[in-house]
Amino acid sequence: MTDTASLHKQSAIITGGGRGIGRAIAEALAARGASLTLVGRTADVLATAAEEITTRHGVNAQFRTLDVTDGAMVDSVLGDLVRDQGAPSILVNNAGGAESAPFTRLGHATWENTLNLNLTSVYACTHAVLPTMLEAGYGRIVNIASTAGLKGFPYVSAYCAAKHGVVGLTRALALEVADRRVTVNAVCPGFTDTDMLRESIRNIAAKTGRTEAEARADLARANRDGRIIQPAEVAEAVARLCAPTAGGTNGEAITIDAMEAA
Repeated sequence: MTDTASLHKQSAIITGGGRGIGRAIAEALAARGASLTLVGRTADVLATAAEEITTRHGVNAQFRTLDVTDGAMVDSVLGDLVRDQGAPSILVNNAGGAESAPFTRLGHATWENTLNLNLTSVYACTHAVLPTMLEAGYGRIVNIASTAGLKGFPYVSAYCAAKHGVVGLTRALALEVADRRVTVNAVCPGFTDTDMLRESIRNIAAKTGRTEAEARADLARANRDGRIIQPAEVAEAVARLCAPTAGGTNGEAITIDAMEAA
């Protein structure tokens, strides 16, 4: 049973919080009483999400537009946020994305963009927020990685490299802050029903001549029980890691790969 008050009086920053897994995480944390700041690039999507969450859950949900690949902008926006509102209890680094290509056709720009979005943004947002958590003596940081951070997949080498980096960063930072009442964990979903997955399905169909249904079925088979994960399943795992009672879980990379999520 969900403890609907487990995050009462806590505040969370969620990157990529307007849609997909980020939106599901926002809903799960708000349902438990947390106030939210949703961060992302698309103001109208964020504004709609914040308004709907406030109405549905009766919590304070606001948003900030931010390109998490712009380090100076991260420092400015998140720096202003923590100065105005104090240390957040929770940071969820969820923003990410992937482009597929054979390695021999993977250009420098795509490599750099993929690492900036999926790995360097985790560093930048955490670097902006962590000092205030340490000063407050409490914090929960959850990084959304991927099963691509635990094993390899063809044609997404840059994404795999970035998500492996997220898992490594998670484990290293967890050791640094282990005695400061701040935890750092990663959640590693398999193929999940998001806009990114739907775009991948369209690309596979266009490049291979298979139907979108066939491409979706192939990706589902890569998850351990042959189905696509739902964002709410990932969100529930994140919410558990954000709870005050989760202090004993630190430096973990938790796989959400359908069989475990069921």
